Amino acid sequence: MTDPVAPHGAATTLPPPSPNGSAPPSQPAQPAQAASRRRGMGTRISGVHAGLIVGMVVLIVVLIFIIQNAHTVSISFFGAHLHLSLAVALLLAAIAGALIMAAAGTARITQLRHSMRRDRRRSNAS
Repeated sequence: MTDPVAPHGAATTLPPPSPNGSAPPSQPAQPAQAASRRRGMGTRISGVHAGLIVGMVVLIVVLIFIIQNAHTVSISFFGAHLHLSLAVALLLAAIAGALIMAAAGTARITQLRHSMRRDRRRSNAS
């Protein structure tokens, strides 16, 4: 009989124990296992593709909203008086809200990064 042939790169025996008696380091994942894990997760290209599809659907919904709400309304804000279509006014309000939330999120992320750098410097100095 012949011995089974191990796939290229696969370990056939365990490494010898270290001289101090500690256990050998764990072996890295086999290439076949890593490839099967990658198949379950999406790639960057598939993420961009999905994002573009979602963006197009949102754009179509916004366009339908603008077409259906084209009548003009009078808007007063801090003494300014404007006449805009209802859809444009609501779209501008949504954009302003998104910008405010993005600014708040950016400020929080900056604060957390500053805190992490400060903690890292303290731990390196110790």
